[in-house]
Amino acid sequence: MPAPIQQRLRGVVEKTVKQPLPADPEESLFESGLLDSFALTDVVSAIEEEFSIKVPDADLTPRKFDSLARMESYVSAHLS
Repeated sequence: MPAPIQQRLRGVVEKTVKQPLPADPEESLFESGLLDSFALTDVVSAIEEEFSIKVPDADLTPRKFDSLARMESYVSAHLS
């Protein structure tokens, strides 16, 4: 059985930022300093590869990828 989306996302993001993520999936990764605008593009590229989705440039905003929970919502909406 494949790992749940949030678990897969946590692995992808932790591997990209090379740091553990906060336990709370709602916590802002930008406010905690784990992500910045430069790291965002790396994280989104890794998400695209992991989930075989394409994130349009218009969606490359911190608002959509601010937390693990927001990333999960985004990926879930684009997996169909």
